[in-house]
Amino acid sequence: MTTHEMPADLTRRIDAVLEQLNTVIYGKATPVRLSLACLLARGHLLVEDLPGVGKTTLAHGLARTLGLQFQRIQFTSDLLPADILGVSMFSSERQRFEFHPGPVFSQLILADEINRATPKSQSALLEAMEEQQVTVEGVTRRLPEPFFVIATQNPQEQIGTFPLPESQMDRFLMRIHVGYPDARSERALLRGRDRRELLEELPAQLQDDQLAQLQEQVTRIHVSDALLDYLQALIAYSRQPGLYQMGLSPRAGLALMRACQAWALVNHRDHVMPEDVQAILPSVAGHRLRLVESPTMAPAQVIQGLIEAVPVP
Repeated sequence: MTTHEMPADLTRRIDAVLEQLNTVIYGKATPVRLSLACLLARGHLLVEDLPGVGKTTLAHGLARTLGLQFQRIQFTSDLLPADILGVSMFSSERQRFEFHPGPVFSQLILADEINRATPKSQSALLEAMEEQQVTVEGVTRRLPEPFFVIATQNPQEQIGTFPLPESQMDRFLMRIHVGYPDARSERALLRGRDRRELLEELPAQLQDDQLAQLQEQVTRIHVSDALLDYLQALIAYSRQPGLYQMGLSPRAGLALMRACQAWALVNHRDHVMPEDVQAILPSVAGHRLRLVESPTMAPAQVIQGLIEAVPVP
């Protein structure tokens, strides 16, 4: 294998997944590709957008296409942590307490409208997302493999939302926006079949072991010393006093590198290029960086300023 080629079976699997997802999510090739890269990098995804633009369809489509167990949790103001994690109930037949797992014990979780729940319920996902385990009533239980959380978030100016704290935002490898479809895609959507019917018919394009192979392949994507210099320069610039409210943490740096490796894999390359860093940076760092002087500046502008300030070595 040369530095510019990937094994043909890997590229076929990736292409089959993307092609199928694009048949139900019209005109959103980049968000679809980013979502797959996030999963392959073993991260979690935050989708922030208006209601009705396809966030739930994206999550359900990924689950069906990848052959993953899927659970949707509707976050509301009265949701309790036990509704997510599970609870022990007394069995009169066996005369003992038995644990009933909550919906978090699935491979792909859709945390729908996560910012409509209280911070206490939001934090119920923290240990699960970070450690891939949950502790209930003093007992620690492992979650399935793979474990992938897609959370949707409505704009904070909408009524009844609770902003996610920085500690929870940092648990998400990427934040993406779906946005409105273009005119051609919307016409196809209007003329096409119901999305729910299409989703139910989607065949699995990968088995669990094949998805695990792709996730393992991500770690083998080559990152040169020059590319690491570029990553470290970006991270160091974000930590300069007076520029950003908080610089990129070591965890964010690791997330950025792994996301770049996954993006290169999705694009059929076995090495990371500076273009991969620039393509992935808005999704990985956009929810982590805020300017001190202009905290409300759009994340895309903030990241573009970072890219322009740090030259490629």
